[in-house]
Amino acid sequence: MTLDPGAPTRHPVAWQRPEFFDGDLLDKEMRRVFDICHGCRRCFNLCGSFPRLFDLIDDSATGEVDGVSSASFESVVNACTLCDMCFMAMCPYTPPHEWDVDFPHLMLRYRAKQHRERKKITSASPRLAETDKNGRLARFIAPLMNWGANKNNRTTRFVLEKIAGIHRKATLPRYFNPNLVIRANKNPLDINQKAPAFGRKVALYATCFGNYNSPSIGEAARAVLAHNGVETTVIYPRCCGMPQFEQGNIERVAKDAQQTALELCDWIKKGYDIVALVPSCSLMLKLEWPLLVPDNAAIKDLSKNSFDISEYIMDIARSEGLTNNLSSVRGDVTLHMACHARAQNIGYKSAEMLRLIPNLKVDVIERCSGHGGSMGVTRDFHETASKVGRPVTRKILDSQNHLISSECPLAATHIVSETKSMFENDKTRKYSKPPEDAHHPIEILAMSYRLAW
Repeated sequence: MTLDPGAPTRHPVAWQRPEFFDGDLLDKEMRRVFDICHGCRRCFNLCGSFPRLFDLIDDSATGEVDGVSSASFESVVNACTLCDMCFMAMCPYTPPHEWDVDFPHLMLRYRAKQHRERKKITSASPRLAETDKNGRLARFIAPLMNWGANKNNRTTRFVLEKIAGIHRKATLPRYFNPNLVIRANKNPLDINQKAPAFGRKVALYATCFGNYNSPSIGEAARAVLAHNGVETTVIYPRCCGMPQFEQGNIERVAKDAQQTALELCDWIKKGYDIVALVPSCSLMLKLEWPLLVPDNAAIKDLSKNSFDISEYIMDIARSEGLTNNLSSVRGDVTLHMACHARAQNIGYKSAEMLRLIPNLKVDVIERCSGHGGSMGVTRDFHETASKVGRPVTRKILDSQNHLISSECPLAATHIVSETKSMFENDKTRKYSKPPEDAHHPIEILAMSYRLAW
């Protein structure tokens, strides 16, 4: 009888040790872990990395890992989106198991070595990961940026593909002016003093996407929180670092994390909870930063006081109770559970939240959208992203629900685009007209409250 070794736990990322970047030690560890994966194959359909690995092994002269060249490992690493699903949901050999398998952080280690050696993961411009610089620039030329980024603009998208490595068929995020921080400062909200949760205070971490690309999410969150008696202030010191994390630039992520944690902890000292609008960002604050800088007191404190927006709403619902004037919304919803929300191991908070809405049927999809952060728009990976996300797209069309929802706005954009494409191209199935847009769960809750935002 084999005893359950316990919930998955993670070791700090030892990026400051010289052996972390040692090529021979890294190759030895890659072969050890890949051999375990080869013997298990539970993750064969999870993402692009595992099929690539298993094909390499099966096509080798020996049919084992020892028959695969070390140079071939790069293709496996480059297909990893660091979604964490193999670690959190699939792998039976994660620590504290004695085999100590952490596939995503092994991929991160390889990418950190690539970054140190100035090797690019994709042909896309590194500027794609500079979300703050891009957002600040786009604020002043948002209409021009959106015009050029529109995938129906064949001329500009051809140029973007050739010069920046962005696939011409990938739907790119829009930019907005003014951004969320400016909007919030200009539009203070009345706090519902009769709400059960009156007295709570939230510093709403806008995130780069919420601030520059989808301020509607933050405005809906502010409206819902104010309606439930919660005072909010919108803050945005800088990006959480996930785009740089994907690139293996650990040193920069760790440096920015320490500075950001100090600034956010000032709000915690004033009695505010930190609530992030995007699950990738709350994952960084709560779980990844403490593994990169494990001895930093501010990061530890921030980790304990940070919440995903759906998680926070459900905490209010359990602790004090929400205001009870939720009403039905038009149609039912298909909810895509974002990988980085699932990786936080907090349960399906967005689904729980939506099920508070009267008469709403919530169909949950627990598969990867395929987008993989910024990688899904690149020339190298967009077609793979479309393939990986096809089961999600098909389920959405088969459900024929009126609303699509995802906590991850990048995934939402990708899903809507792929849904329209499948609707237009798959003649073997009869679909109703696909939804025109996807909504963050907090936006649907705001609809239920009949709030304007």
